[in-house]
Amino acid sequence: MTKLNSEQDFLTLIDKYFPSENGHVTLGRGDDCSILRSGTDLCISKDLFLEDVHFRRSYFSPADIGYKALAVNISDIAAMGGQPCGFALGLIIPPSLESEFWEPFFQSMSALAKQHGLILAGGDLSGGQYLGISVTVWGEAAGGRFLSRGNAVPGDILFLHGPAGMARTGLLALEESGTKATDFYPECVQAHLRPPMRVAAGIKLAESEHVKGLMDLSDGLARDLPRFLGCCEGSLGARISLDESQLHEEIIHYAESKSISAAEHAFLGGEDYALFGAASADGFAELKAKIPGLHQIGTITGDNKILLNGKEYTAGGFDHFSK
Repeated sequence: MTKLNSEQDFLTLIDKYFPSENGHVTLGRGDDCSILRSGTDLCISKDLFLEDVHFRRSYFSPADIGYKALAVNISDIAAMGGQPCGFALGLIIPPSLESEFWEPFFQSMSALAKQHGLILAGGDLSGGQYLGISVTVWGEAAGGRFLSRGNAVPGDILFLHGPAGMARTGLLALEESGTKATDFYPECVQAHLRPPMRVAAGIKLAESEHVKGLMDLSDGLARDLPRFLGCCEGSLGARISLDESQLHEEIIHYAESKSISAAEHAFLGGEDYALFGAASADGFAELKAKIPGLHQIGTITGDNKILLNGKEYTAGGFDHFSK
């Protein structure tokens, strides 16, 4: 591969993998701004993906980094019940990073973008001490409406589309054992490195009148459940049931090896990128029949307490700024 010696070298490589215009972007990269065409509301989100904060190059391949940097943003659109349309990409590039890094990085990111119909509208490049990726993504309400957090009442069903705890297991195993973790926890490692996207499920959830609210499970149930309840009216609580029959066998194996509770480990979670929401009790059976993989994990209560398997849970979950 030719050495990347200039900003134009990077832009040329980006152009190799990402088209510049389509029906949504009418003036593409290369000008001061791109021009977007949209006759409807858009939802928009941004996430940072920073070396040694969100990933380590010791066990993330360049392709894994490219995939996940975009995936965590697509997940936000899925959580609104939206269809991703486009994104802007910012890169902080350390001088020590070899040129061979970038081909698989862009190839993986562009494949995910193509899979979900996103166009790269523009972005920015800068040198810096550590590798950093900033993505701004936007989408349309393909399910007829955008879903937001909250809006639930006592008696509503709490559900997940996707697992809780697998990515946490993969992360902790990778931190302890590096790439050898794949030998013992292959599916959990994959869940951390390349979480599957749930755009189609999000759209189907938005199409249903039974769904009250939705969010993506990025910081784990222990942190995201209180956030969800905080968006509801009144002081609500929840009864959560995480039986071992609902948990992946690798989670149970990891918990046993550490002599910890598998349920509490899964509840802490983090980086699951599952869809977490609430639906009316009378419509949940119909909803579950229409969306494979949807499963109940609890109910909304009116007592301002969170119970996990019958016991009150008061510990907090992940927070970037907590000590």
